Amino acid sequence: MFVQKDESMEERGLELLAPAGSLESLKAAVQAGADAVYMGGTRFGARAYAENPGGEALLEAIDYAHLYGVKLYLTVNTLLKDAELEQELYEYLRPCYERGVDAVLVQDMGVLAAIREWFPDLPVHASTQMNLCGSGSVRLLEEAGVSRAVLARELSLAEIARIHQETGMELETFVHGALCYCYSGQCLFSSILGGRSGNRGRCAQPCRLSYEALDHGNPVSGKAVKPLLSPKDICTLDLIPRIAEAGVYSLKIEGRMKRPEYAAGVVRIYRKYIDRYLKDGKEKYRVDEADRRELLRLFNRDGFSGGYYEQHNGKNMMALSDRPAKDAEKKAYEKLIGRLRAAYVETEKKIPVRGTFLAAEGTPLTLHVRGRGAEITVEGEMPQVPKTRPMEEEQICRQLMKTGNTPFVWEDLQIRMEGPLFIPVQELNRIRREALSGYEAALLAHGRRAAGKARECINPLRRPVPAERTALHISVETEEQLGAVLSAAEDLRRDRIPLTAIFLEQETMEEYMSELTEKVHRQGLEAWTALPHIFRMGTENRFYRHPELWNGAYMDGFLVRNPEEYMFLKENRADGRIILDHNVYTWNRRSRRFWKEQGAWMFTDPLELNAGELRAVSGEDSVRMIYGRYPMMVTAGCLHRTLDRCGNKPEVWTLRDRYAKEFPVKNYCRDCYNIIYNSQPLCLLDLEEKIRGIGAFRLSFTTEGKEQVSKVLDAWMKRERLEAEITRGHFKRGVE
Repeated sequence: MFVQKDESMEERGLELLAPAGSLESLKAAVQAGADAVYMGGTRFGARAYAENPGGEALLEAIDYAHLYGVKLYLTVNTLLKDAELEQELYEYLRPCYERGVDAVLVQDMGVLAAIREWFPDLPVHASTQMNLCGSGSVRLLEEAGVSRAVLARELSLAEIARIHQETGMELETFVHGALCYCYSGQCLFSSILGGRSGNRGRCAQPCRLSYEALDHGNPVSGKAVKPLLSPKDICTLDLIPRIAEAGVYSLKIEGRMKRPEYAAGVVRIYRKYIDRYLKDGKEKYRVDEADRRELLRLFNRDGFSGGYYEQHNGKNMMALSDRPAKDAEKKAYEKLIGRLRAAYVETEKKIPVRGTFLAAEGTPLTLHVRGRGAEITVEGEMPQVPKTRPMEEEQICRQLMKTGNTPFVWEDLQIRMEGPLFIPVQELNRIRREALSGYEAALLAHGRRAAGKARECINPLRRPVPAERTALHISVETEEQLGAVLSAAEDLRRDRIPLTAIFLEQETMEEYMSELTEKVHRQGLEAWTALPHIFRMGTENRFYRHPELWNGAYMDGFLVRNPEEYMFLKENRADGRIILDHNVYTWNRRSRRFWKEQGAWMFTDPLELNAGELRAVSGEDSVRMIYGRYPMMVTAGCLHRTLDRCGNKPEVWTLRDRYAKEFPVKNYCRDCYNIIYNSQPLCLLDLEEKIRGIGAFRLSFTTEGKEQVSKVLDAWMKRERLEAEITRGHFKRGVE
């Protein structure tokens, strides 16, 4: 059963975008009515464990989608190491580009820059992995040549509407499927615990496991451990009119790891309601409970939520129960899967075409085929004068109608004969085959391209610096931490790698920033503002109300954690240098060049590259974190809200896992987000000789008290390893 789409769908302003983790899933989604599909190949996609066709199978997928008038977007939405980008990406993309892939989905700024250089006419979509939270970051990407932005899943309808109003960018958001607990692209949880990086498409989903929440050692999550970090899947059937009115063009379904029947079933229902909304409008829009139940039956985690479109966070968004399915539910599921398999996986509706067959004495036979996007005319032999009975139109029609194993079926076929004629059956078969294969080739030729530009590697950026020119930076989040640092400032300034700058966490020290900055300056040190990890509409509005937070009158620079706040500073002409933090990713030289051209002064080295990989990109403009807890998750979800304990008061809780490891969790109430930190701090204090040759080292204090800060500073000045449980992070192992 093939669902025929309204041909004016794109003109009317909505696209239904379906997941395709395999060729079979792609075909099921197309048959169920998707306007476009997104699919990964064998490299560089954010779902490395999906089936992901490669080589000729991937090219076949592009052709299949295009035959049905469906677009295919290729996912290259991971971070690439320098060697991968320079030596592998071009040859990986070139066949897909030539075959006519409709767009490439990217996370890495270096990948974006390379594609714009190598394949200038290939549309690029910015992945949700870029964590796009506002108009500024979308404008940045628009200027860089991106044609579509997949917005952060945490945004509200009001925030989406504002982005739509303030930019010219085509917008895409998720409307159904799994929801990550962490802001996309900001999660290191799986990477740190097991080396399987979400930024490389290999997330092991430790967030779906059960944890116990503790407040100063006291359980606050009840007697039973719960999946406290596991959100419900989202279902937004009821919100389709409001999502469309907010300015979203592409409605995206999550699920590349799920079976083909899931893709078909979800697409079928969303196709129905998109068409219903476009036909009847918002006032007559209603959702049938039977369809809601079918979606629940296909897959859910403790039910559905509406996601973040209408709320910032809350207990009702979390899948706190993992009740096993009952026998009756399992049977109903298998019955549904069987029905979907029969309708969309095992059956393919053929593509309708129209044709005109002309036969006249003294003139070659012609068969004209036309349809969506292409037409072709094929000539045959001269018809013969009949020796006995002439051939009848019905006989000719019956022979031409045999489309066999082709993907086509005649929607209309006109037979025009002039006079009594005879045409050999084999000639009718030949002209039919040639016409339909020619039409297929013409249909697919529209998207084909010539080879891309020749690839050129960029020159190395790395300029190692002598050890005596390397500086020390320290970031603090509390006055107590700052006091401990300033107490040791004189000794730290006399060190062979002298302390030159202190970074003050704006989120936690905002009220006293001017006073604290003066204290730092009195010690002869630079004072920098460490901006929030997340910068959304509420934060932006607060910054406009309080320009002293960013006008640079007393700050020497800014530690920037996302593209949105970078653009805020740039567009408001804030004074001060900019250092990009480790989560504004610069895994390769092209990404560093991109940000250098934007005006960044220094880069904090990524936390997931090993020592050898860092040497390829680091130099005089690099900052290396050598002490501090990795921020494993930055979340809009809040443990306090989930457990009904929100007091709008910043605290440090801990999460205890099944191995009794405890992960500190800080809630930043001013902008309402949590950060989950690693159970052990990174410590490279004793490895100076192995990491010298860069611009600066950084000590990052987050949950430490005064005594612990002093111990770290003492260990640093002695170049000793801490006498505590520590981790070397990815310094040696890196990620796959």
